[in-house]
Parts: sequence; C-alpha cells; structure tokens
Amino acid sequence: MTSRLLLNSSLRYLRGSGIVPHIPKQCRSRATAASLAKTLVNWPATKTTKLENGMRVATEDTGAPTATIGLWIDAGSRFETEENNGVAHFLEHMAFKGTSKRSQTDLELEVENMGAHLNAYTSREQTVFYAKCLSQDIPKALEILADILQNSKLGESEIERERGVILREMQEVETNLQEVVFDHLHATAFQGTPLGRTILGPTKNIKCISRKDLLNYIQTYYKPHRMVLAGAGGVDHDLLVGAAKDLFGCQPPSVDDVCITPCRYTGSDLRVRDDAMPLAHVAIAVEGCGWDNPDNIPLMVANTLIGAWDRSQGGGATNSSKLAQAVATDNLAHSFQSFNTCYKDTGLWGIYFVAQPLALDDLVFNIQEEWMRLCTTVTQGEVDRAKNLLKTNMLLQLDGTTPICEDIGRQMLCYGRRVPLHELERRIDCITADNVQDVMLKYIYDRCPAVAAVGPVEALPDYVRIRGSMYWLRY
Repeated sequence: MTSRLLLNSSLRYLRGSGIVPHIPKQCRSRATAASLAKTLVNWPATKTTKLENGMRVATEDTGAPTATIGLWIDAGSRFETEENNGVAHFLEHMAFKGTSKRSQTDLELEVENMGAHLNAYTSREQTVFYAKCLSQDIPKALEILADILQNSKLGESEIERERGVILREMQEVETNLQEVVFDHLHATAFQGTPLGRTILGPTKNIKCISRKDLLNYIQTYYKPHRMVLAGAGGVDHDLLVGAAKDLFGCQPPSVDDVCITPCRYTGSDLRVRDDAMPLAHVAIAVEGCGWDNPDNIPLMVANTLIGAWDRSQGGGATNSSKLAQAVATDNLAHSFQSFNTCYKDTGLWGIYFVAQPLALDDLVFNIQEEWMRLCTTVTQGEVDRAKNLLKTNMLLQLDGTTPICEDIGRQMLCYGRRVPLHELERRIDCITADNVQDVMLKYIYDRCPAVAAVGPVEALPDYVRIRGSMYWLRY
C-alpha cells in the first residue's frame, strides 16, 4: 500500500507544496523524509566528482541503452584577441583530422564500427566535443575524445585543407540572414569588446592562422580546471570517473590565470541596406543579465510573454501573445521571435523579426508598445500562462540524452553545479506580475537599445525615434 501511494504521488504536487507523501511509521525521521523527498524530485540525480587536477565529472544515469558523453570547455571566441579571432572554431575543425595514434581514416572507421556519432561546436564562451554511442561503448568513446583533445596532430596539410573548408563555411553563413543579423547585433551592442567579434573570425585571420596559434590556444585554455566531462543516459558515474582519471589524470593541476574581460554594452545601431532583398531582417535588443543573475528568471518569463510567431504556421489572432495577435491581425510581419541570450556577466534581451519594408514602422511601434506594457500593466493571468509555457518548453528541450548532457555540461560551467529541475520550477513559480514589471523597468524602460538590420530597411524608424519610444509619457 505504501509503495502504491508513493508511486501515485504527483511530482507537481510535491514540488509545488513541499509536502512529502505518507511515510510508514518506522521511517518517520526527518532525515529519511528529506532523503525520500530529494529522491522523488531529483531522480535520476546528477552526480558530480572533482578530480585532483580540477576536472569535473558530472553524470545523470537513466539506465538507457544509449548515452551521450562530452567535454565542455570554458573557452570560445570571447577568449580570443583581435589577431587570433577564429582560432577556437578553427580548432574545432581540426579535432577530427587525425591524432598521433589514429589517422583520420582510422578515426572515422573506428567510430563508424561502433555505430557512434562524434560532433563538436564552438560558441562565444564554450567549446564542446561530444559522442553519442551505446552504453557499453562509453569507455572507447571517451578514449577517442581524450585522444582528440590531447594528441591531435594539427598537420600543416590538414590545416591548409580546413582553411578552405572554413572559408566556404563563412560564405554559407552569409546566406543565413538570421545569423548575419545576430552577428551584427553583437558587433554593435558590444563594439570594441570580445563579444562583438564573430565566432568564425574575419577572413583575413582565417587565411593566416598557423599551427603555432592553434597550439598556443590549446595550451592556454584546454586545461583540466576549465573542463567538464558530462554524461547522460546509460552512464555509470564511478566507471566514468575512473576512466577520466586514467585518461586525463596525467594532466597536472594549474592555476586559472585567465581573467574574463568585461564587455561594455553600447546602445547603437548597425544597418546594411540592400533594396534588392524582398524582406527586411531586424533585431532590436537591450542589455540583459548573466547566467547566474537572479533577474534571469523574470527575463525568461517576459521573453515567453512576447513569444514567437510565424505566419506559415497559421493562427495568431487567438494567440496568447498580444504581439502575435496584433501582427497577425494587421499582417505586419512574416515572423518574429523573442530571445534572451545570456553570457557569464551580461546578455541581450530582445526580438528578431522578418517583415515587408512598408510594415516596419507599424511593427516596431507595436513591439515597443508591448514592451512598455510589460513594464507597466502586465497581468498576473498572463504571467501565470507564460510560466506554464516556459516550464513546458524547458522540459521538452530535455527530451533525449544529448540535450540532457548538454544541459549538464553548460550548467556546470555557468553555475558550477547542475540546477535541479524542481528548483528551477519553484523559482519560476515564485515569479509574479510585480516581479516582471520590476525587472522590465530595470532592463528595458528608458534604456538605450541596440539595433541591427539587413535588407530594405529604409522605412525602419531611425535610432533617435526608437530610443524615444523606450518610455511612456502619461498625462
């Protein structure tokens, strides 16, 4: 009977009320009750271990037949200089081109024979190498990742070949207008700082990055205390820790002498007018906050309140987002998407939209009206609906071993721990309409926005007018 009660107890009830389900009399000690509650709301638990050299190992064992393991490194384009901008992304390309133990062909065959998948990506603050494989192949997959990180040959011929690949990739990125606009947005919002540079780097840098540049970056940033080994799925934590000690334990501990450079935000705009394009692509943002700032949760709720809309998917007039209702009713845009981009100590909170040139004036007016409404008159009902949607989206994004592993690795670097879902859910549940208004007044009201626009943008209101609409005058 007791087990049935426990199985039928709702996690939502437990998380929301803090009440522990019925426990047999022989188990009614505070320690046991706390342990049971912790188990129910935090299962499977995220286990963490710190090796002697500073590397952290964090896993979540679901007992699945597959797993994702990866190395999250506290290094990205933000840690580059004007001269070597693009080197972190260049290293990502060089990772799978052979090591001192394996040629590129041997590496590819070994991975294919396991039925595994290797991948990597670079962001402004992190570099990631990960593998998806069967649970029994985790030791082999980790050994391959360790070999790639520690023994890549970085041969001159491979460097020259990848130089051409990256230059072609840069041409492809130029056709992705959303990527182009966000690069321009960072360039104007964080002008003159590392966050203002692109991840791929300028063409002139890619043409002259050398093997020495790659080795210097590895020696400076690829250190154990800047790495997190994360695993999700059918992962045995103790076995992964043991393997990590064998493969990475030989790296000596070191002092982190790398200081992150504060990136100054500047309200400004950058416009690339091209009347040959059919649609205007625009992003407007204000300075947000860093990952561990408590204001981040209300900003996430406000971001959900604005929402996203695409006319190809239909709907809009009955959408819960008031901005979507206005845009759909008056046919003001092809699509829009709000965003809350966070870094360690700063961020960008805003909206990206695609629209016909003649609709830009009315669209920007509606966007800023909605922003001002969030600062002054947002209702509790709207906030409650946004909180539910935010929690749903948050859970849907953790569907699978790879997104869970990514969540573990990123949070370990950003927060120094994995934030349990029930804790995050409670923090969201605590947000009220007053909280949202206070944070909107702090970050949006009468603040200088950053604007980036590409395409036929002649009708986009000038910067002075956009800046002047960042507050309301009421008589």
